[in-house]
Amino acid sequence: MAGLRPYQEEVVQRALRGENAIIWLPTGGGKTRAAVHVARRHLEVTPGARVAVLVNRIHLVDQHYENEFKTALQDFRLAPISGDSGQKDFFGCMVKDFDVIICTAQILENALVSTEEEKHVELTDFTLLIIDECHHTHKEGVYNKIMARYVEKKLRREEGLPQILGLTASPGTGGSKTIKHAVEHVLKICANLDSVIVSTKNYIPQLKDVVPSPRKEYKIANKRISDPFGDHLKNMMKMVHEFMDVTMIFSAFGTQEYEAEVVNLEKEGAFENRLWAQCAVHLRTYNDALLINDAVRMVDALQVVEDFYASRTATEIDGTDFFLSGLFQENRVELRLLASTVCYENPNLDRLERTLLEQFSKPSKCIIFVKTRLIAHCLLGWVCANVQLQNAKIKAAVLTGAGTGANNMSQVHQKDTIEQFRGDALNLLISTSVGEEGLDIPECNMVVRYGLLTNEIAQQQASGRARAQGSIYAVVAREGGRELQREKLNEYLEELTAKAVAEVQRMEREEPQNYQQKITELQKDAVWCRMLNEQSRQERRHRFGAEQVQLSCRKCFTSVAQGSDMRLIENSHHVNVNPDFKNHYRSGGQVRLERDFEEWEPGRTISCQKCGNVSISSIYQTPLSRATYNQ
Repeated sequence: MAGLRPYQEEVVQRALRGENAIIWLPTGGGKTRAAVHVARRHLEVTPGARVAVLVNRIHLVDQHYENEFKTALQDFRLAPISGDSGQKDFFGCMVKDFDVIICTAQILENALVSTEEEKHVELTDFTLLIIDECHHTHKEGVYNKIMARYVEKKLRREEGLPQILGLTASPGTGGSKTIKHAVEHVLKICANLDSVIVSTKNYIPQLKDVVPSPRKEYKIANKRISDPFGDHLKNMMKMVHEFMDVTMIFSAFGTQEYEAEVVNLEKEGAFENRLWAQCAVHLRTYNDALLINDAVRMVDALQVVEDFYASRTATEIDGTDFFLSGLFQENRVELRLLASTVCYENPNLDRLERTLLEQFSKPSKCIIFVKTRLIAHCLLGWVCANVQLQNAKIKAAVLTGAGTGANNMSQVHQKDTIEQFRGDALNLLISTSVGEEGLDIPECNMVVRYGLLTNEIAQQQASGRARAQGSIYAVVAREGGRELQREKLNEYLEELTAKAVAEVQRMEREEPQNYQQKITELQKDAVWCRMLNEQSRQERRHRFGAEQVQLSCRKCFTSVAQGSDMRLIENSHHVNVNPDFKNHYRSGGQVRLERDFEEWEPGRTISCQKCGNVSISSIYQTPLSRATYNQ
């Protein structure tokens, strides 16, 4: 293994002394390489050493194993384990047989709570836990669930707990805008990880040479003078609101805040008001179309609405369904006409086009970060249809999160896309947040943030992707828009993060007793809050008996099962064991997934017998029977 750079040597010193530490280095600064060095020294000097490297995304398991740990620790026994691996079901056995386990945090969490001997482990089975992207260790995140057990054991003075090594490019401010509250946030991260936070002090110039800051440029688009397509959608939404006759106040149409409100409205309606529930589903689709219209082309926004209504079954149940479907059919022609009128097109696209043409006038690699998977695919369609961009030899693809939905990518597809970008097959990636954190993406000449409202952590991580010499970090935003305001705020919060970390480091260095007392207080408060929250959850869980719970189709509200029909398998799968359940649905086509599962296999699509609402069925393998599990 090649030696560490001076600033890496500096930040690992406390970890090499066996202390719990958080290494804070920017994206591209070599945090993982520093962690590998600590792991190797730990394995060499610690009797019975067992190291667990925890990541928060499946694709990072193989990436860390292949690119960092495998070669550097070739004298030791390593095993990468992810949700795609059958080895997770024998996690306890694997821990005994290997020196280093690289896995998703959820797999360790599952093993900690498992009662199966082959799977179960204790925290004390490890001597070192390395936690990647450790700024996620807060609230109900899986990292924090693991560390909550650690902290409780530590407060009880239990012996044999592992050393902790956290890695982060930015602890953030937790949404705080003052130094006092930002310091409190960093202290909470330190308390949750029971660690001090370390960064380079003596080799800052060398770090800046290795990780040069890109030149930041604001690419300001003209304001949209007229948007009759969006206005027409908003008028349709107003008509739906009038039909609902609700008194609650909603946020502006076409915002994420409004989306959250209609999602809550659908949940409320599912319990007591079918009209609300169905109207909320349609309003969310119109809101999605407005968000697309604000980011990409009008035809893309129209396609979202048309796809939604094409997927709806023809079974109208009551006046609500007739009103909602009729509203779209009556306005369809007008929407198509407006969407095809070029003079009303999104000015952001014109600004993005000029930005890309300027950059690709010379050989370049570029990543555009966008808000959602759907926007990424729509933007790809625009790039491929744009004659000037194609003449500039731009070869684009999307990079989104793994999953099984229509717009998701498999892990293999992600890897192939990055390899093509590393070579000559692609020179432009249109990515969601999956490309900001952790993925091994080649250095870029330009990173573009397009229509994004995110926090300072995401901004710093995206900026860290522009690591080539002379690279550009570009922000394409509308003049006076919320995205521009947020970007400016994030610049302030990035500076505030550095000040907060420096203050926490000063406290730990100059006031060690006060610092440790504060950490202990925060840990005790967190334990107490978790206990109260768990009591509240248990009270809610036992509010009704199983026989009092009715499970209904979320579209037609037909009752199809009772809570007493359900069984919890493997502490995660809810299975309907009542054979009469089959009378409430019709089976459709076979569901195909790329992954194989030991306990269950994909079944068929199923639809409500009464209204045709579609869901997915799976077959769960039990020792005595095959039971239908309705997702």
